[in-house]
Amino acid sequence: MKGLVVTAPDVFSIEEIPKPSPGRDEVSARVRAVSICGTDAHLIAGHYPGFWPPGFPFTPGHEWAGEIVELGEGAAALGWSVGDRVCGTSHNACGFCQKCVEGRYNLCENYGNMDVHRQYGHNYQGCLADYVVHGVKAIFPLPEGMDFATGAVIDPASIALHTANRGGVQPGDNVVIFGPGPVGLLAADAARVRGAARVIVVGRGNRLEQAEKMGNETIDYSADDPVVSIREMTAGLGADVILDCAGVPDTFKWSIPALRKGGRMAAVGIPVESVELDLQELVLYEKELVGVRATAGEMRRVLPLVADGRIRAGDLVTHRFPLENFEEALATFNERRDGAMKVIVEP
Repeated sequence: MKGLVVTAPDVFSIEEIPKPSPGRDEVSARVRAVSICGTDAHLIAGHYPGFWPPGFPFTPGHEWAGEIVELGEGAAALGWSVGDRVCGTSHNACGFCQKCVEGRYNLCENYGNMDVHRQYGHNYQGCLADYVVHGVKAIFPLPEGMDFATGAVIDPASIALHTANRGGVQPGDNVVIFGPGPVGLLAADAARVRGAARVIVVGRGNRLEQAEKMGNETIDYSADDPVVSIREMTAGLGADVILDCAGVPDTFKWSIPALRKGGRMAAVGIPVESVELDLQELVLYEKELVGVRATAGEMRRVLPLVADGRIRAGDLVTHRFPLENFEEALATFNERRDGAMKVIVEP
């Protein structure tokens, strides 16, 4: 089959590679759509050396949809059939450590042990290829009528819902989103699903315009001080919840003073540089800062929300490229060409 092969940071090509075969409790699927994720771009650039990926050559990609073409031993008994339309997520966790038993498989205590936990497209081969093999714990049936491109955005939609869940959004809350990228805009929808009264998105440029088009209040941080603006828009109290989907030093520094007393910040953007924080307010006013890693059971819950339009994953698909044009697809994503949001690669 053909697949993307990264041989060193920022060195990649489309090559003929072996087609994988499914093992026990696994399926092989024909990949129809892959969504490029910010983590893919960082991984290809070598920003997580020795961790994601653990070594080269490597095939990335973890947001995908397609149809099952082959069943491994045991998969049929678990309800899967050849021809089923599915979408995938990255974590195929052990299922028996304490964190997995508690439902927090994204924090599997056997992470890194490839015999029992694989994170597809991160520390194990991914889906930017004609075919992919996934364990049955990491695939979900696509609703009737949902196209493959939208299906490829289900994984980031589930991360957005997990972010809102980790933020503890309650009915009537004022919620602020830092970072109007795909996960940020999906998190805005997820916050409304959980009952947010107002959603304020902080950013700039075309993506902030998209946030406004989707019905969010907005703050342009290049024109206004976001902390002052957030407090002015919340009667001086601050935000009940902040969902940081940018992961840059400034958004961390803004978030704590922009929170209401007792407020919570949930951070899903992965910082790639050091961040200095003034933690006095965190202690004195019982503010909270929590991390968000991937998704922990939200795939099943987000699918019907996307299907009925309450979380608008399909609306964020802006570009499509064949696998052979991956270099152009990645440049379009990285440079945000022509308002790029979700760039879809179609093997």
